[in-house]
Amino acid sequence: MPQIGLLGQQKLQDAKVLVIGAGGLGCAVLPYLTTGGIGTIGIIDGDKIDESNLPRQVLYPENAVGESKVLQAKLKLEALNSAVKINVYNWFLSAGNAVSLIKDYDVVVDATDSLAIRYLINDACIIANKPFVYGSVYRFEGQVSVFNYKNGPTYRCLFKDRKSNVQNCEVSGVLGTTVGLIGMFQANEVLKIILETGDLLCGRLLLYNALNNSQSIFQFKKDESLRIDEEFYQSEYFENEIVEISIEEALAANLHLIDVRELGETPKIEFENLIKIPLSVLEDKLHLLTKNETYALFCQNGARSLAAIKILQKHGFSQVRNIQESAFTVRLVVDNKSSALK
Repeated sequence: MPQIGLLGQQKLQDAKVLVIGAGGLGCAVLPYLTTGGIGTIGIIDGDKIDESNLPRQVLYPENAVGESKVLQAKLKLEALNSAVKINVYNWFLSAGNAVSLIKDYDVVVDATDSLAIRYLINDACIIANKPFVYGSVYRFEGQVSVFNYKNGPTYRCLFKDRKSNVQNCEVSGVLGTTVGLIGMFQANEVLKIILETGDLLCGRLLLYNALNNSQSIFQFKKDESLRIDEEFYQSEYFENEIVEISIEEALAANLHLIDVRELGETPKIEFENLIKIPLSVLEDKLHLLTKNETYALFCQNGARSLAAIKILQKHGFSQVRNIQESAFTVRLVVDNKSSALK
């Protein structure tokens, strides 16, 4: 292709791309980056493979349920292209590791479905001066854009309100093919950034509807009043820092677990130290909790538990921890512990 040539192939080989999230969008983006000739790909995700997510997480086979997403992704991707270097980070992105990790890559791909993490990605990319390719999916609709490209508009320029109640794929439901389409749009923008060709979705938001195949693009400008710097980053993410804990650590410390999912969500989890209080009624149920007790909260994927912790902190609960692993992983560990005790 004349727009690529030998020089373009060299650019791809020299490029380093970090994909944050190895779920549905990650599974759609990663194969195309791998076979497209990207030299180094980083994948960060601390979650394990859940059977209920397999329809949209097409990298993973059924017999890998319960295994690490990033380790399984590495195996699959290296089989597609043995020349690519795959760096895996089997933990979750956090305020403490985001900037140091992102600064080692040229382009960042947001393949998460957590609003809080998306703002973290945005701000860390600004600090590290890196562009990031955004994608999100809600049922049959998807969005794609490119933020912070050559000091262009950022995610906060388009979505200023961090307190928005955005549902993730597991809560709202999503069609797997829609996730695949949006992931391919993201991969396409990554390749265009590296090759320095085509019209990027910088300052533009692509909206795609899979039900009627409609596609729209909205333009937006950079908000020059926003100032994202080290001081902002420290105050935004460390003043009321949320302590992360693994389910193994929570069980070893004999902490009370709080499931903030709606009643009836699967997988069903039963445990003697488990309290079930949906996020939707948490503020009405605070009398069931003790402020000097230490609680570890979880939900389907970590997003609602973060929101619940902020509610508890606001009401004076200081000893709260966030289990960012999925409910499936929690059930797996709890079941294994219960079996070992029998």
